[in-house]
Amino acid sequence: MKMENAIRILAGTMVLLSLALAHFVNHHWLWLAAFVGVNLIQSALTGFCPACNILRRFGVGRAQPGGDCCGPKCGE
Repeated sequence: MKMENAIRILAGTMVLLSLALAHFVNHHWLWLAAFVGVNLIQSALTGFCPACNILRRFGVGRAQPGGDCCGPKCGE
């Protein structure tokens, strides 16, 4: 799986999880969705993506040549 796809899946899952927890548990879980959104904007502007570092440690994106969406600031 390409790193870009993995990051999109992770971000989408976190937003949906946040919405479900906000609905069923407590509305303060919406802060998680806000954090994910801010992190996506920050990574687009700076090229630094903490999720990329975490996913790379799990071996995501290594098998795909050119499958890494994160720049050289991402621990290469």
